[in-house]
Amino acid sequence: MAVRAIRGATQLDADEREHLLERTTELVRAVLRENDLTGDDLISIVFTATPDVRSEFPAYAARSLGMVDVPLLCTVELDITGAMQRVVRLLMHVETTLSRADVTHVYLHGARHLRRDLSHVRTDEEPQ
Repeated sequence: MAVRAIRGATQLDADEREHLLERTTELVRAVLRENDLTGDDLISIVFTATPDVRSEFPAYAARSLGMVDVPLLCTVELDITGAMQRVVRLLMHVETTLSRADVTHVYLHGARHLRRDLSHVRTDEEPQ
């Protein structure tokens, strides 16, 4: 069993609490599903949000999924001129038998434009 890091991101249409929780929950579930993971496989999740996201902590969405014993951390992305706005990212550390090349990173909504360089990426433009 190896420790792997899985990336993911989603873009919000608006910085509204319920919308942020919905999109973040969708992202966490998609990363778990695409990599055939359960909560027991999780080591930790780091969430980041662009500085314009202030309505709620993204980690609260993971807590609402029952991840009460997984270390979660929220932080703010660098405020870079021209960067995509209203983005929530995650870096999920997991124990898995997947090789690094077989890990699927998940980018939803507008965030799909962030990482076209990765070979195993799931976006919401592809069939599930």
